[in-house]
Amino acid sequence: MKTKTLLFLSTLLFSASLLTAQDTGSLQKLVDKAVQVNPKIKTLQAKLNMARENIPIGTNLPDPVFSVGLLNLPVNTFSFRQEAMTGVALNLTQTIPFPGSLKAKADVKAMDTLIVKQEVADLKNQIAQQIAILFYTLQEKRREIVLAKESVDLLKQISLVAKRKFEVGSASLENVVQVEVQITRVKDKIEALTGEARSMQAQINAFLLRNDKVPVTTPKIRPITQTVFVTDSLLKWAARNRPLLKGIKLYQNKAMLQQDEIKKKYYPNFKVGMQYTLRSYNKASGVNYPDFLGLVVGVTIPLGYGGSIKAEVNKSRYLQDYYGQQFHSSLQVLQQSFGKINAKVNELRIREKLLEKTMLPQAYQAYQAAIADYQVNKIDFVNVMKAEDDILKIKTGLAKLRTGFSIQMAQLEYLTGTQLAY
Repeated sequence: MKTKTLLFLSTLLFSASLLTAQDTGSLQKLVDKAVQVNPKIKTLQAKLNMARENIPIGTNLPDPVFSVGLLNLPVNTFSFRQEAMTGVALNLTQTIPFPGSLKAKADVKAMDTLIVKQEVADLKNQIAQQIAILFYTLQEKRREIVLAKESVDLLKQISLVAKRKFEVGSASLENVVQVEVQITRVKDKIEALTGEARSMQAQINAFLLRNDKVPVTTPKIRPITQTVFVTDSLLKWAARNRPLLKGIKLYQNKAMLQQDEIKKKYYPNFKVGMQYTLRSYNKASGVNYPDFLGLVVGVTIPLGYGGSIKAEVNKSRYLQDYYGQQFHSSLQVLQQSFGKINAKVNELRIREKLLEKTMLPQAYQAYQAAIADYQVNKIDFVNVMKAEDDILKIKTGLAKLRTGFSIQMAQLEYLTGTQLAY
């Protein structure tokens, strides 16, 4: 018998541990699935492929130019054999940019691929935040439903007490009616909460592109932890990990590379050409003249009329400054957000302790005392109803505090781009 009992308990504990493990990863699984099927991410992936294919465009040597021309053709006869200098010229020309300029262009274009990658990462970060808020809100609504059902059970017990007292003539029918009305109100609240929970579930399923009635499992609400995150550390994590800020930095780096690319315009480009002239037999002199071979080397003169090159350089510098200021401005906004979240989290911790350690035990004591006093006609029935309602409000408030904490942590993870351990 003892062996069977131990085996049963072991199986129960193992099942509970599996359930806990599944619950812990349920939110992450939802996020992973949502990211996998999200159409916007697939759109950005196509954008990334375009950015990759754009790198070779305009960053390699231009194609050589082949041309054919006629030289010194006499217009009185249009004969190729009348004049010694008449010939057919075959030209081949190749433009060669200044060394390093093509690589500079390629480096600028390559930054676009990194920027799009951060856009993808930022969208994933947003999806994780949105699903987390829906998930914890669903968790809260389901907990409220459970508490409301417990309240109905408690009210039914109160109803039995009221009915017994009414049967012996020590309570009025109004007391029985009051508790039945309260039960109806709580049941109505349950239906409203059930509708809200279904809405949360439908929204989560919409992210996953599946039927809105597919069940979404939520674990038991966790108590608020004592983990403290310092604002300075959060700012460092955000600067290092948040895709939005990394994207701004990449834009700034791209502007720096653009400046290096534009400075290459101060240096000349080269043009190399070869001309082969075909000559025919000359009737006048009776000589078969040899063909000509000519080589040409050209150099562009980068004058930059009107200060065009200097203006482009200045523009890239101002662009760097713009993104630098945008980065610092974003950090300033984040600092305010982190301060606000930390203050809220501290408030939630204090209130959770107050509700759980003080108010809830007091509410239970008040309820038990009210029931006892009501049974001996020391207090009015209204006091019993109020005591029961206080318990429901405190338990509901406790659930809201805890899910509120989880939502604040999800917000911190979104703002820092970091998965926090709390």
